[in-house]
Amino acid sequence: MTQTNQPSKYLVRAYLERRSHEVKPPPTPEEIRRQLGWGLMAFEQKVGNGRG
Repeated sequence: MTQTNQPSKYLVRAYLERRSHEVKPPPTPEEIRRQLGWGLMAFEQKVGNGRG
């Protein structure tokens, strides 16, 4: 199972401010998530199989 790790609104605002001053085309969504540290964190969930 995965859990989403979202950046704070302040981090997103700062990123958008920096991007608004750049002349280059926007990066891919994957690159934006990487720069903001916004990804999926995998975690193990221990579930019993219900057998004795």
